Amino acid sequence: MFHISDMYTPIRPHLPDQTLDAERRRGRGAATNRPGRFETYDRLVIDDGWDIADEVTQIRTEVRLETARSIITYNKSPDLPFDRSINPYRGCEHGCVYCFARPSHAYLGLSPGLDFETRLTARPNAAEVLERELRNPKYSVAPIAIGTNTDPYQPIEHQHRITRACLEVLRDYNHPVAIVTKGTGILQDLDIIADLAARNLALVGISVTTLSPEIARKMEPRVPGPAKRLQVIRALSEAGVPTRIMVSPVVPGLTDHEVEAILEAGRAAGARAASWIMLRLPQEVAPLVEDWLREHFPDRAEKVLRRLREMHGGKLYDAQWGKRMRGEGVYASMIATRFEAAVKRLGFATGSLALRRDLFAMPPRKGDQLSLF
Repeated sequence: MFHISDMYTPIRPHLPDQTLDAERRRGRGAATNRPGRFETYDRLVIDDGWDIADEVTQIRTEVRLETARSIITYNKSPDLPFDRSINPYRGCEHGCVYCFARPSHAYLGLSPGLDFETRLTARPNAAEVLERELRNPKYSVAPIAIGTNTDPYQPIEHQHRITRACLEVLRDYNHPVAIVTKGTGILQDLDIIADLAARNLALVGISVTTLSPEIARKMEPRVPGPAKRLQVIRALSEAGVPTRIMVSPVVPGLTDHEVEAILEAGRAAGARAASWIMLRLPQEVAPLVEDWLREHFPDRAEKVLRRLREMHGGKLYDAQWGKRMRGEGVYASMIATRFEAAVKRLGFATGSLALRRDLFAMPPRKGDQLSLF
């Protein structure tokens, strides 16, 4: 009988198989919990010699609270349509195995594997800090993106309601916002989002990776199924919220044949715009996805990995701006051509939908002296 022991060993490029028991990690995306790239030691599952059967317990989600000192993060990336963002949570319980944000957990001394989806951080004072930053005399208004790293409507939002609190601040300040999510929880905030959208201050992107419930369940274990995400697009669209369907990520050899079908389903649900991103495997994401492919799709694993290497000069990923989102070469060009043809045929907009900035104003606070004019 094997028991889990915190036996540490120096990290080496090729360690023995560390896949955790399938029952224990049921409902999770990653199969291992290897430490991140900054750690010196690794943990191994070993046989401790005691022939005693252990009760198999599922890994539970833990949430710790963090007092945020700042909340708006700025970037200068030329291949992103925004220059600032808010992330109410660190880590994401949705457990998407391909999530490009997983490596960010390494900065916390945690694993980009199972820790990323089970050891989460919430920032309960995010709305308070956001309001303080918006009131800074040097602040210059531009759309704020929410959900660009981890999903603002992952399950713990139902309890903490941090995303809603931030949206309330943005509504009070007439501040433009763009939201990206896979979660149906966004509909709980439809009152605020529709109010913002009525003043051309809000738009939403819904990510649909596949229309197959079976593939989605394996790849995105705690995300609402594809049909429910399409229902979210419909509900948002009917409420007057400009909505984008995001075919993201396209997984070569696994979901790439669905590009047109996803776009058609999104258009039928009312999406106005569309975008796509190729599968990205930065840092620790690459071995996690390799393990996942060999476990769930062993017959397709080599094809997927071969396609990715073809697009990135023999590597599984190239982080260069202008290349990281789409890749290069014949295959990448073919996907782009198919996407563009479908978008044109279906009448989608492809550029960023413009949001108003001129309505931004600081609401009076209790104790403020009111203007006479």
